[in-house]
Amino acid sequence: MDGYNLTTVTHFILTGLSDLPEVRYPLFVVFAVTYQVTLVGNGAILFAIGTEKKLHTPMYYFLASLSLLDIFCPSATVPKMLDNLLTGNHSISFLGCALQLYFLVALAGTEVFLLAVMAYDRYVAICFPLRYTLIMTKARCAQLAAGTWAAGFLHSLLHTVSTFCLSFCKSNRVNQYYCDVPPVVALSCSSIYMEEMFILVVAGMFGIGAFLTTFISYMYIISTILKIQSVEGKCKAFSTCASHLLVVCLFYGTVIFTYIRPSYSQHSAARDRLIAMLYGIITPMLNPMIYSLRNTEVKGALSRVLHYKACLQ
Repeated sequence: MDGYNLTTVTHFILTGLSDLPEVRYPLFVVFAVTYQVTLVGNGAILFAIGTEKKLHTPMYYFLASLSLLDIFCPSATVPKMLDNLLTGNHSISFLGCALQLYFLVALAGTEVFLLAVMAYDRYVAICFPLRYTLIMTKARCAQLAAGTWAAGFLHSLLHTVSTFCLSFCKSNRVNQYYCDVPPVVALSCSSIYMEEMFILVVAGMFGIGAFLTTFISYMYIISTILKIQSVEGKCKAFSTCASHLLVVCLFYGTVIFTYIRPSYSQHSAARDRLIAMLYGIITPMLNPMIYSLRNTEVKGALSRVLHYKACLQ
């Protein structure tokens, strides 16, 4: 597919999860089920938070935003991937690729900022418990939540515009099962030095700032918990942030392996797709399980909701 440029490229070809035709349908079933579990799990969290007045607190408002992200993020890639597996057609239009990249980067960026806000919320709750309600008011929660979404979508707009302003003439085969910045930029026949520097600076400013907020918040949280005298008090304080800490580790672990790798790993396309699958499909499915299993309030709310629905039936 050589000889393409920005004016003649009308579509891209997405690399599938496997080149073996005999595994297409089993993979379709596996990921269709996984996607359904993700939607149901995160939908249940949203329903429980919306109907249970006890959960109408800042911590759970942010958790509701996280569940929305975990619904939208796989929805940006999985339906197209399932269509590719079912039909064998791996083509995606130029505009479709740009939109998929935009929403995927926007939602992933929003999650980075949201996890930082959630860490700050736990920091205030554990380190300043008496002032928590004064600091984390409903208005401030709304501002923080709206700010995370606005920052994520602005961050993605910068990356999407800079990426698709490049010329494409090497190939139109994207070495991933969805459109993402690194594999799309790799197809450009333009000089990508400025684009790489732009990605490094912008992603560094936003990403490192959010990561440091999360990291420093947990340093203070751990320091405060260690100063608590009773074992019961330590366990109670830690239980309020254990689920979030596990989600943070899972998210950053997969993101780091997806985007921050040594140069030799570029040759392992299968491993890249596997890690991206863990980050984009598996993690959103696991998050509601982590919160429902580790958080007694969420578990109780879900049990009451299920019991109420059973009684109605």
